Amino acid sequence: MSKIEVLAPCGGFESVVAAVRSGADAVYLGAKEFSARAGAQNFGADELREAVEYCHVRGALVYLTVNTVVFDSELNKLKEVIVNAAKADVDALIVQNIGVAEIAKKVAPELSLHASTQMSVHSPSGAKLLYEQGFKRVVLARELSREEIREIALACPEIELEVFVHGALCMSVSGQCYFSAVIGSRSGNRGRCAQTCRLPFSVKGKGGYALSLKDSSIIDYIRELEELGVTSAKIEGRLKRPEYVSAAVKACVQSRDEGRVDAQTRERLASVFSRTGFTDGYYTSKRGYEMFGYRKKEDVVSATSKLLSEIRAGYKNELGRISLFASFSAFIGENPSFTVSDGAHTVTATSDKPCEKAINKPLDREKTEKQLTKTGSTPFVIAELKIELGDDVSMPLSALNELRRNALDMLAEKRKTVHNYEINDFEIDLPPAHIAGERKRYARFSSTKIGSGFKEVDICFVPLESATDEVDKLIDDGFNVGVEIPRALFSREDKVRKRLLELREIGITDALCNNLAAVYIARELGLRIHGGFGLNFTNTLDLLWAESYGFEDTELSFELKNPQIAGLGGKLPRGIISYGYLPVMLTRNCPNKSAKISCSDCGGKGKMTDRLGKTFIFYCDGCAAEVLNTLPAENLEFAQSCPGVDFETFRFSVENFVENVENIHDFIRRSLDSREKTHGLYLRGII
Repeated sequence: MSKIEVLAPCGGFESVVAAVRSGADAVYLGAKEFSARAGAQNFGADELREAVEYCHVRGALVYLTVNTVVFDSELNKLKEVIVNAAKADVDALIVQNIGVAEIAKKVAPELSLHASTQMSVHSPSGAKLLYEQGFKRVVLARELSREEIREIALACPEIELEVFVHGALCMSVSGQCYFSAVIGSRSGNRGRCAQTCRLPFSVKGKGGYALSLKDSSIIDYIRELEELGVTSAKIEGRLKRPEYVSAAVKACVQSRDEGRVDAQTRERLASVFSRTGFTDGYYTSKRGYEMFGYRKKEDVVSATSKLLSEIRAGYKNELGRISLFASFSAFIGENPSFTVSDGAHTVTATSDKPCEKAINKPLDREKTEKQLTKTGSTPFVIAELKIELGDDVSMPLSALNELRRNALDMLAEKRKTVHNYEINDFEIDLPPAHIAGERKRYARFSSTKIGSGFKEVDICFVPLESATDEVDKLIDDGFNVGVEIPRALFSREDKVRKRLLELREIGITDALCNNLAAVYIARELGLRIHGGFGLNFTNTLDLLWAESYGFEDTELSFELKNPQIAGLGGKLPRGIISYGYLPVMLTRNCPNKSAKISCSDCGGKGKMTDRLGKTFIFYCDGCAAEVLNTLPAENLEFAQSCPGVDFETFRFSVENFVENVENIHDFIRRSLDSREKTHGLYLRGII
């Protein structure tokens, strides 16, 4: 197996230079549009081409992030970005959105697709689904342990795995955080996260930063990751300065190549950016209080001007990373030539003047070798040089230098383009806006305690963990029951499969699926797939894919505005959440842990308070916690009036006056009468 790749983040061209000259094997960067780090400098079409050429000449790969959700109105612009990426000869696209992948396949079928961590893949079936859909690589969720990474690698060895080894650690599973969007319309799924989680949140008056984790660092385990079958060790940080990129790359390369990180390298990396130190808690399965941290004053001032200057000096000059085989030939009366080869390309530079007989001192082999191996200002190193030199040959040293420069320039030009993709031009022709048929009502419950009046609801989704006899009783009592597969499947796919088979035996045929792994498992077991909001479907191409994959219907992302929903095409029935406390965050580390509250003491739920005194409830199933918005969202009228909505979902998550009702009609009346509510994002949308 080849060495694990060290992959560096680049928010601008200076970071590209810092990364490559520090030893990165690949870089990832964003275009001006559709980047999950919209605040980075990012790259226009010409800048992208320049970055790719710079990297390819030096043997580094370039992956372009197109890792946001995309709306129908943006699909033509998206196509333009992908065309530019293919023309620039990038080595892969990193995408979050299934619709983006579908366009990319049409634009440049040979362009590799990498699934962004925003796709929330954290178990084997998610990786399997993406491999079957043509993805070459998946960027795994940051919350995985070494055992879980190994499980995915063994279950789907055909797909490359990319793992974050250093950088900021979101509290939420990537792609499943809606906090910033719900609070202020700044969506993390659009690259506009306001970092709400870094603000003070207290649990029982303790632990003032209940949603802020230390930066993650598992650089010391890079060789172990390589043994597990991981292809790429990824550094987070496209919003960080070039000096950080350089320090992180050098630490990763040192760990991989030498098996250790020396004290100076480690200290520089910690000084240039950290949040009260680092954590490896997810990887080592030591989740808890020690993982929490926030950026303090001493962390900010540790990156002194002297330190940054020292780091910059480390990547001031080219890193000789491309070994060449070369030959030189010079005979009297013949035009001297210099040939260089990198193993894939061979070029020859020939002087326009023939060699003459020396009058005084002829050219000797020592001077020839010295001049031809002066490659210090280039990324090339002459590893082997063959010299054929006639007797009494005269040739100026300037002519030797010119031959060397010309040959290396010719080789660099050859190396700039690797792929020469075939690019297809086509019109994006979407089907007309969907017109809904007879509207349905679904209800999602957090338990099997359901009022008898909900029998008229088309499907009542209950938790997968619900007791068999309770589910059986609901069916006997006349309820149409489906099950919700957990949004977090870390380490429990086998249990989920077993449980689904048991429930199928008593008549359960419908499954609510909020992640790709759940979708894969449901189809595998022959269940009807009902897509959930967690799939982040935001455009018609997403829906066309879901239809082709066999979905029964799907909830749309609740980050869509009403007009966007009404304009979506395709035949697949789609719905919205008409009522519920919107889940703003899915996190594997429970906020209770920030206050040193153990699992045995929390009872699977908790509350936290923000700096404005607002309370947020969260529920934990032992695997992950779901944080709910402070107010319920209510869109009952829109759900009934929008021509593009086939069904509405009522999400019952908390026990209060409004939700504790016996039938759907009482609930609707109480909900409409309630003043403490929000309309969510259907009216105001996101940026």
